[in-house]
Amino acid sequence: MYVTTTLSFEGYRIKEYKGVVRGIVVRAPTIAQGFMGNLKSMVGGRIGAFTEMCEQAREEAFDLLVQHAGERGANAIIGVRYDASDIGGHTQHATEVLCYGTAVVIEPAG
Repeated sequence: MYVTTTLSFEGYRIKEYKGVVRGIVVRAPTIAQGFMGNLKSMVGGRIGAFTEMCEQAREEAFDLLVQHAGERGANAIIGVRYDASDIGGHTQHATEVLCYGTAVVIEPAG
């Protein structure tokens, strides 16, 4: 599957648009990640435990995006973007990660 943040692929033309596709993941930190993250936030600096959690969520959302495009019969995705938001209150906290783009069928130009 070809994937790009741009709206085209050099040397290819878009043959067919399959529509908007997305991958969405809601992830909360594990007990260990939450403990280490909260401890680190008291002293400041990079919070590796939360960074790891967010990277896992982005990777999973991307994989779901590619799967969704494949189910639509696409061989490429253009205009890929990520969005994230917090979900929850003071006692529970989770992060929603959305990866989205436009599924297309491309073929070599010319």
